Amino acid sequence: MAPYRNLEEYNIEITNEVKEHFSKIVEDIGEDVTREGLLKTPERAAKAMLFLTQGYKQDAEEILKGAMFAEDYDDMVIIKDIELYSLCEHHMLPFFGKAHVAYIPNGHIVGLSKIPRVVDVFARRLQVQERLTHDILECINKTLKPKGVAVVIEAAHMCMMMRGVQKQNSVTTTSGFRGQFEKIETRNEFLKLISSDLS
Repeated sequence: MAPYRNLEEYNIEITNEVKEHFSKIVEDIGEDVTREGLLKTPERAAKAMLFLTQGYKQDAEEILKGAMFAEDYDDMVIIKDIELYSLCEHHMLPFFGKAHVAYIPNGHIVGLSKIPRVVDVFARRLQVQERLTHDILECINKTLKPKGVAVVIEAAHMCMMMRGVQKQNSVTTTSGFRGQFEKIETRNEFLKLISSDLS
């Protein structure tokens, strides 16, 4: 059996710089960075932060363009319950939930895995949920040029749950619609489909 290999790749220079910042933070909050349990914490935290913000180095439009196929299908395509994890740009605490994305093709479809990849590209940045919704929507609309696009995101925010107002059961929903989804009947069909269990 082959030994475990970590397949994540990090720029050593940048990782070391971020690591030093985390070391200072650990010291500034009153901890001993030389304590056994914390010896590797700054490095781990640096790698975690670089992983959670890798979307800055990824191009969502190119991801979509790499898997576009000519097709005359022109009914709604929905990818729902896409897991997402992001960092609130105000407190750098996680928010997480699911995205539901639909589009109506206009001569081209896209590989189904590419829509969740687009969600991840924008989620792996410092974000607010409102802009995350808009970024996904506009990227798909601009790149695929479909007859319509819809995005709904439901997420829980640790900045509301762990600190501040401390409301553990609140969920934030944001939505965006373009093209055919601006028509109430198309929008309602989409909303009904993402809220129903078809299995």
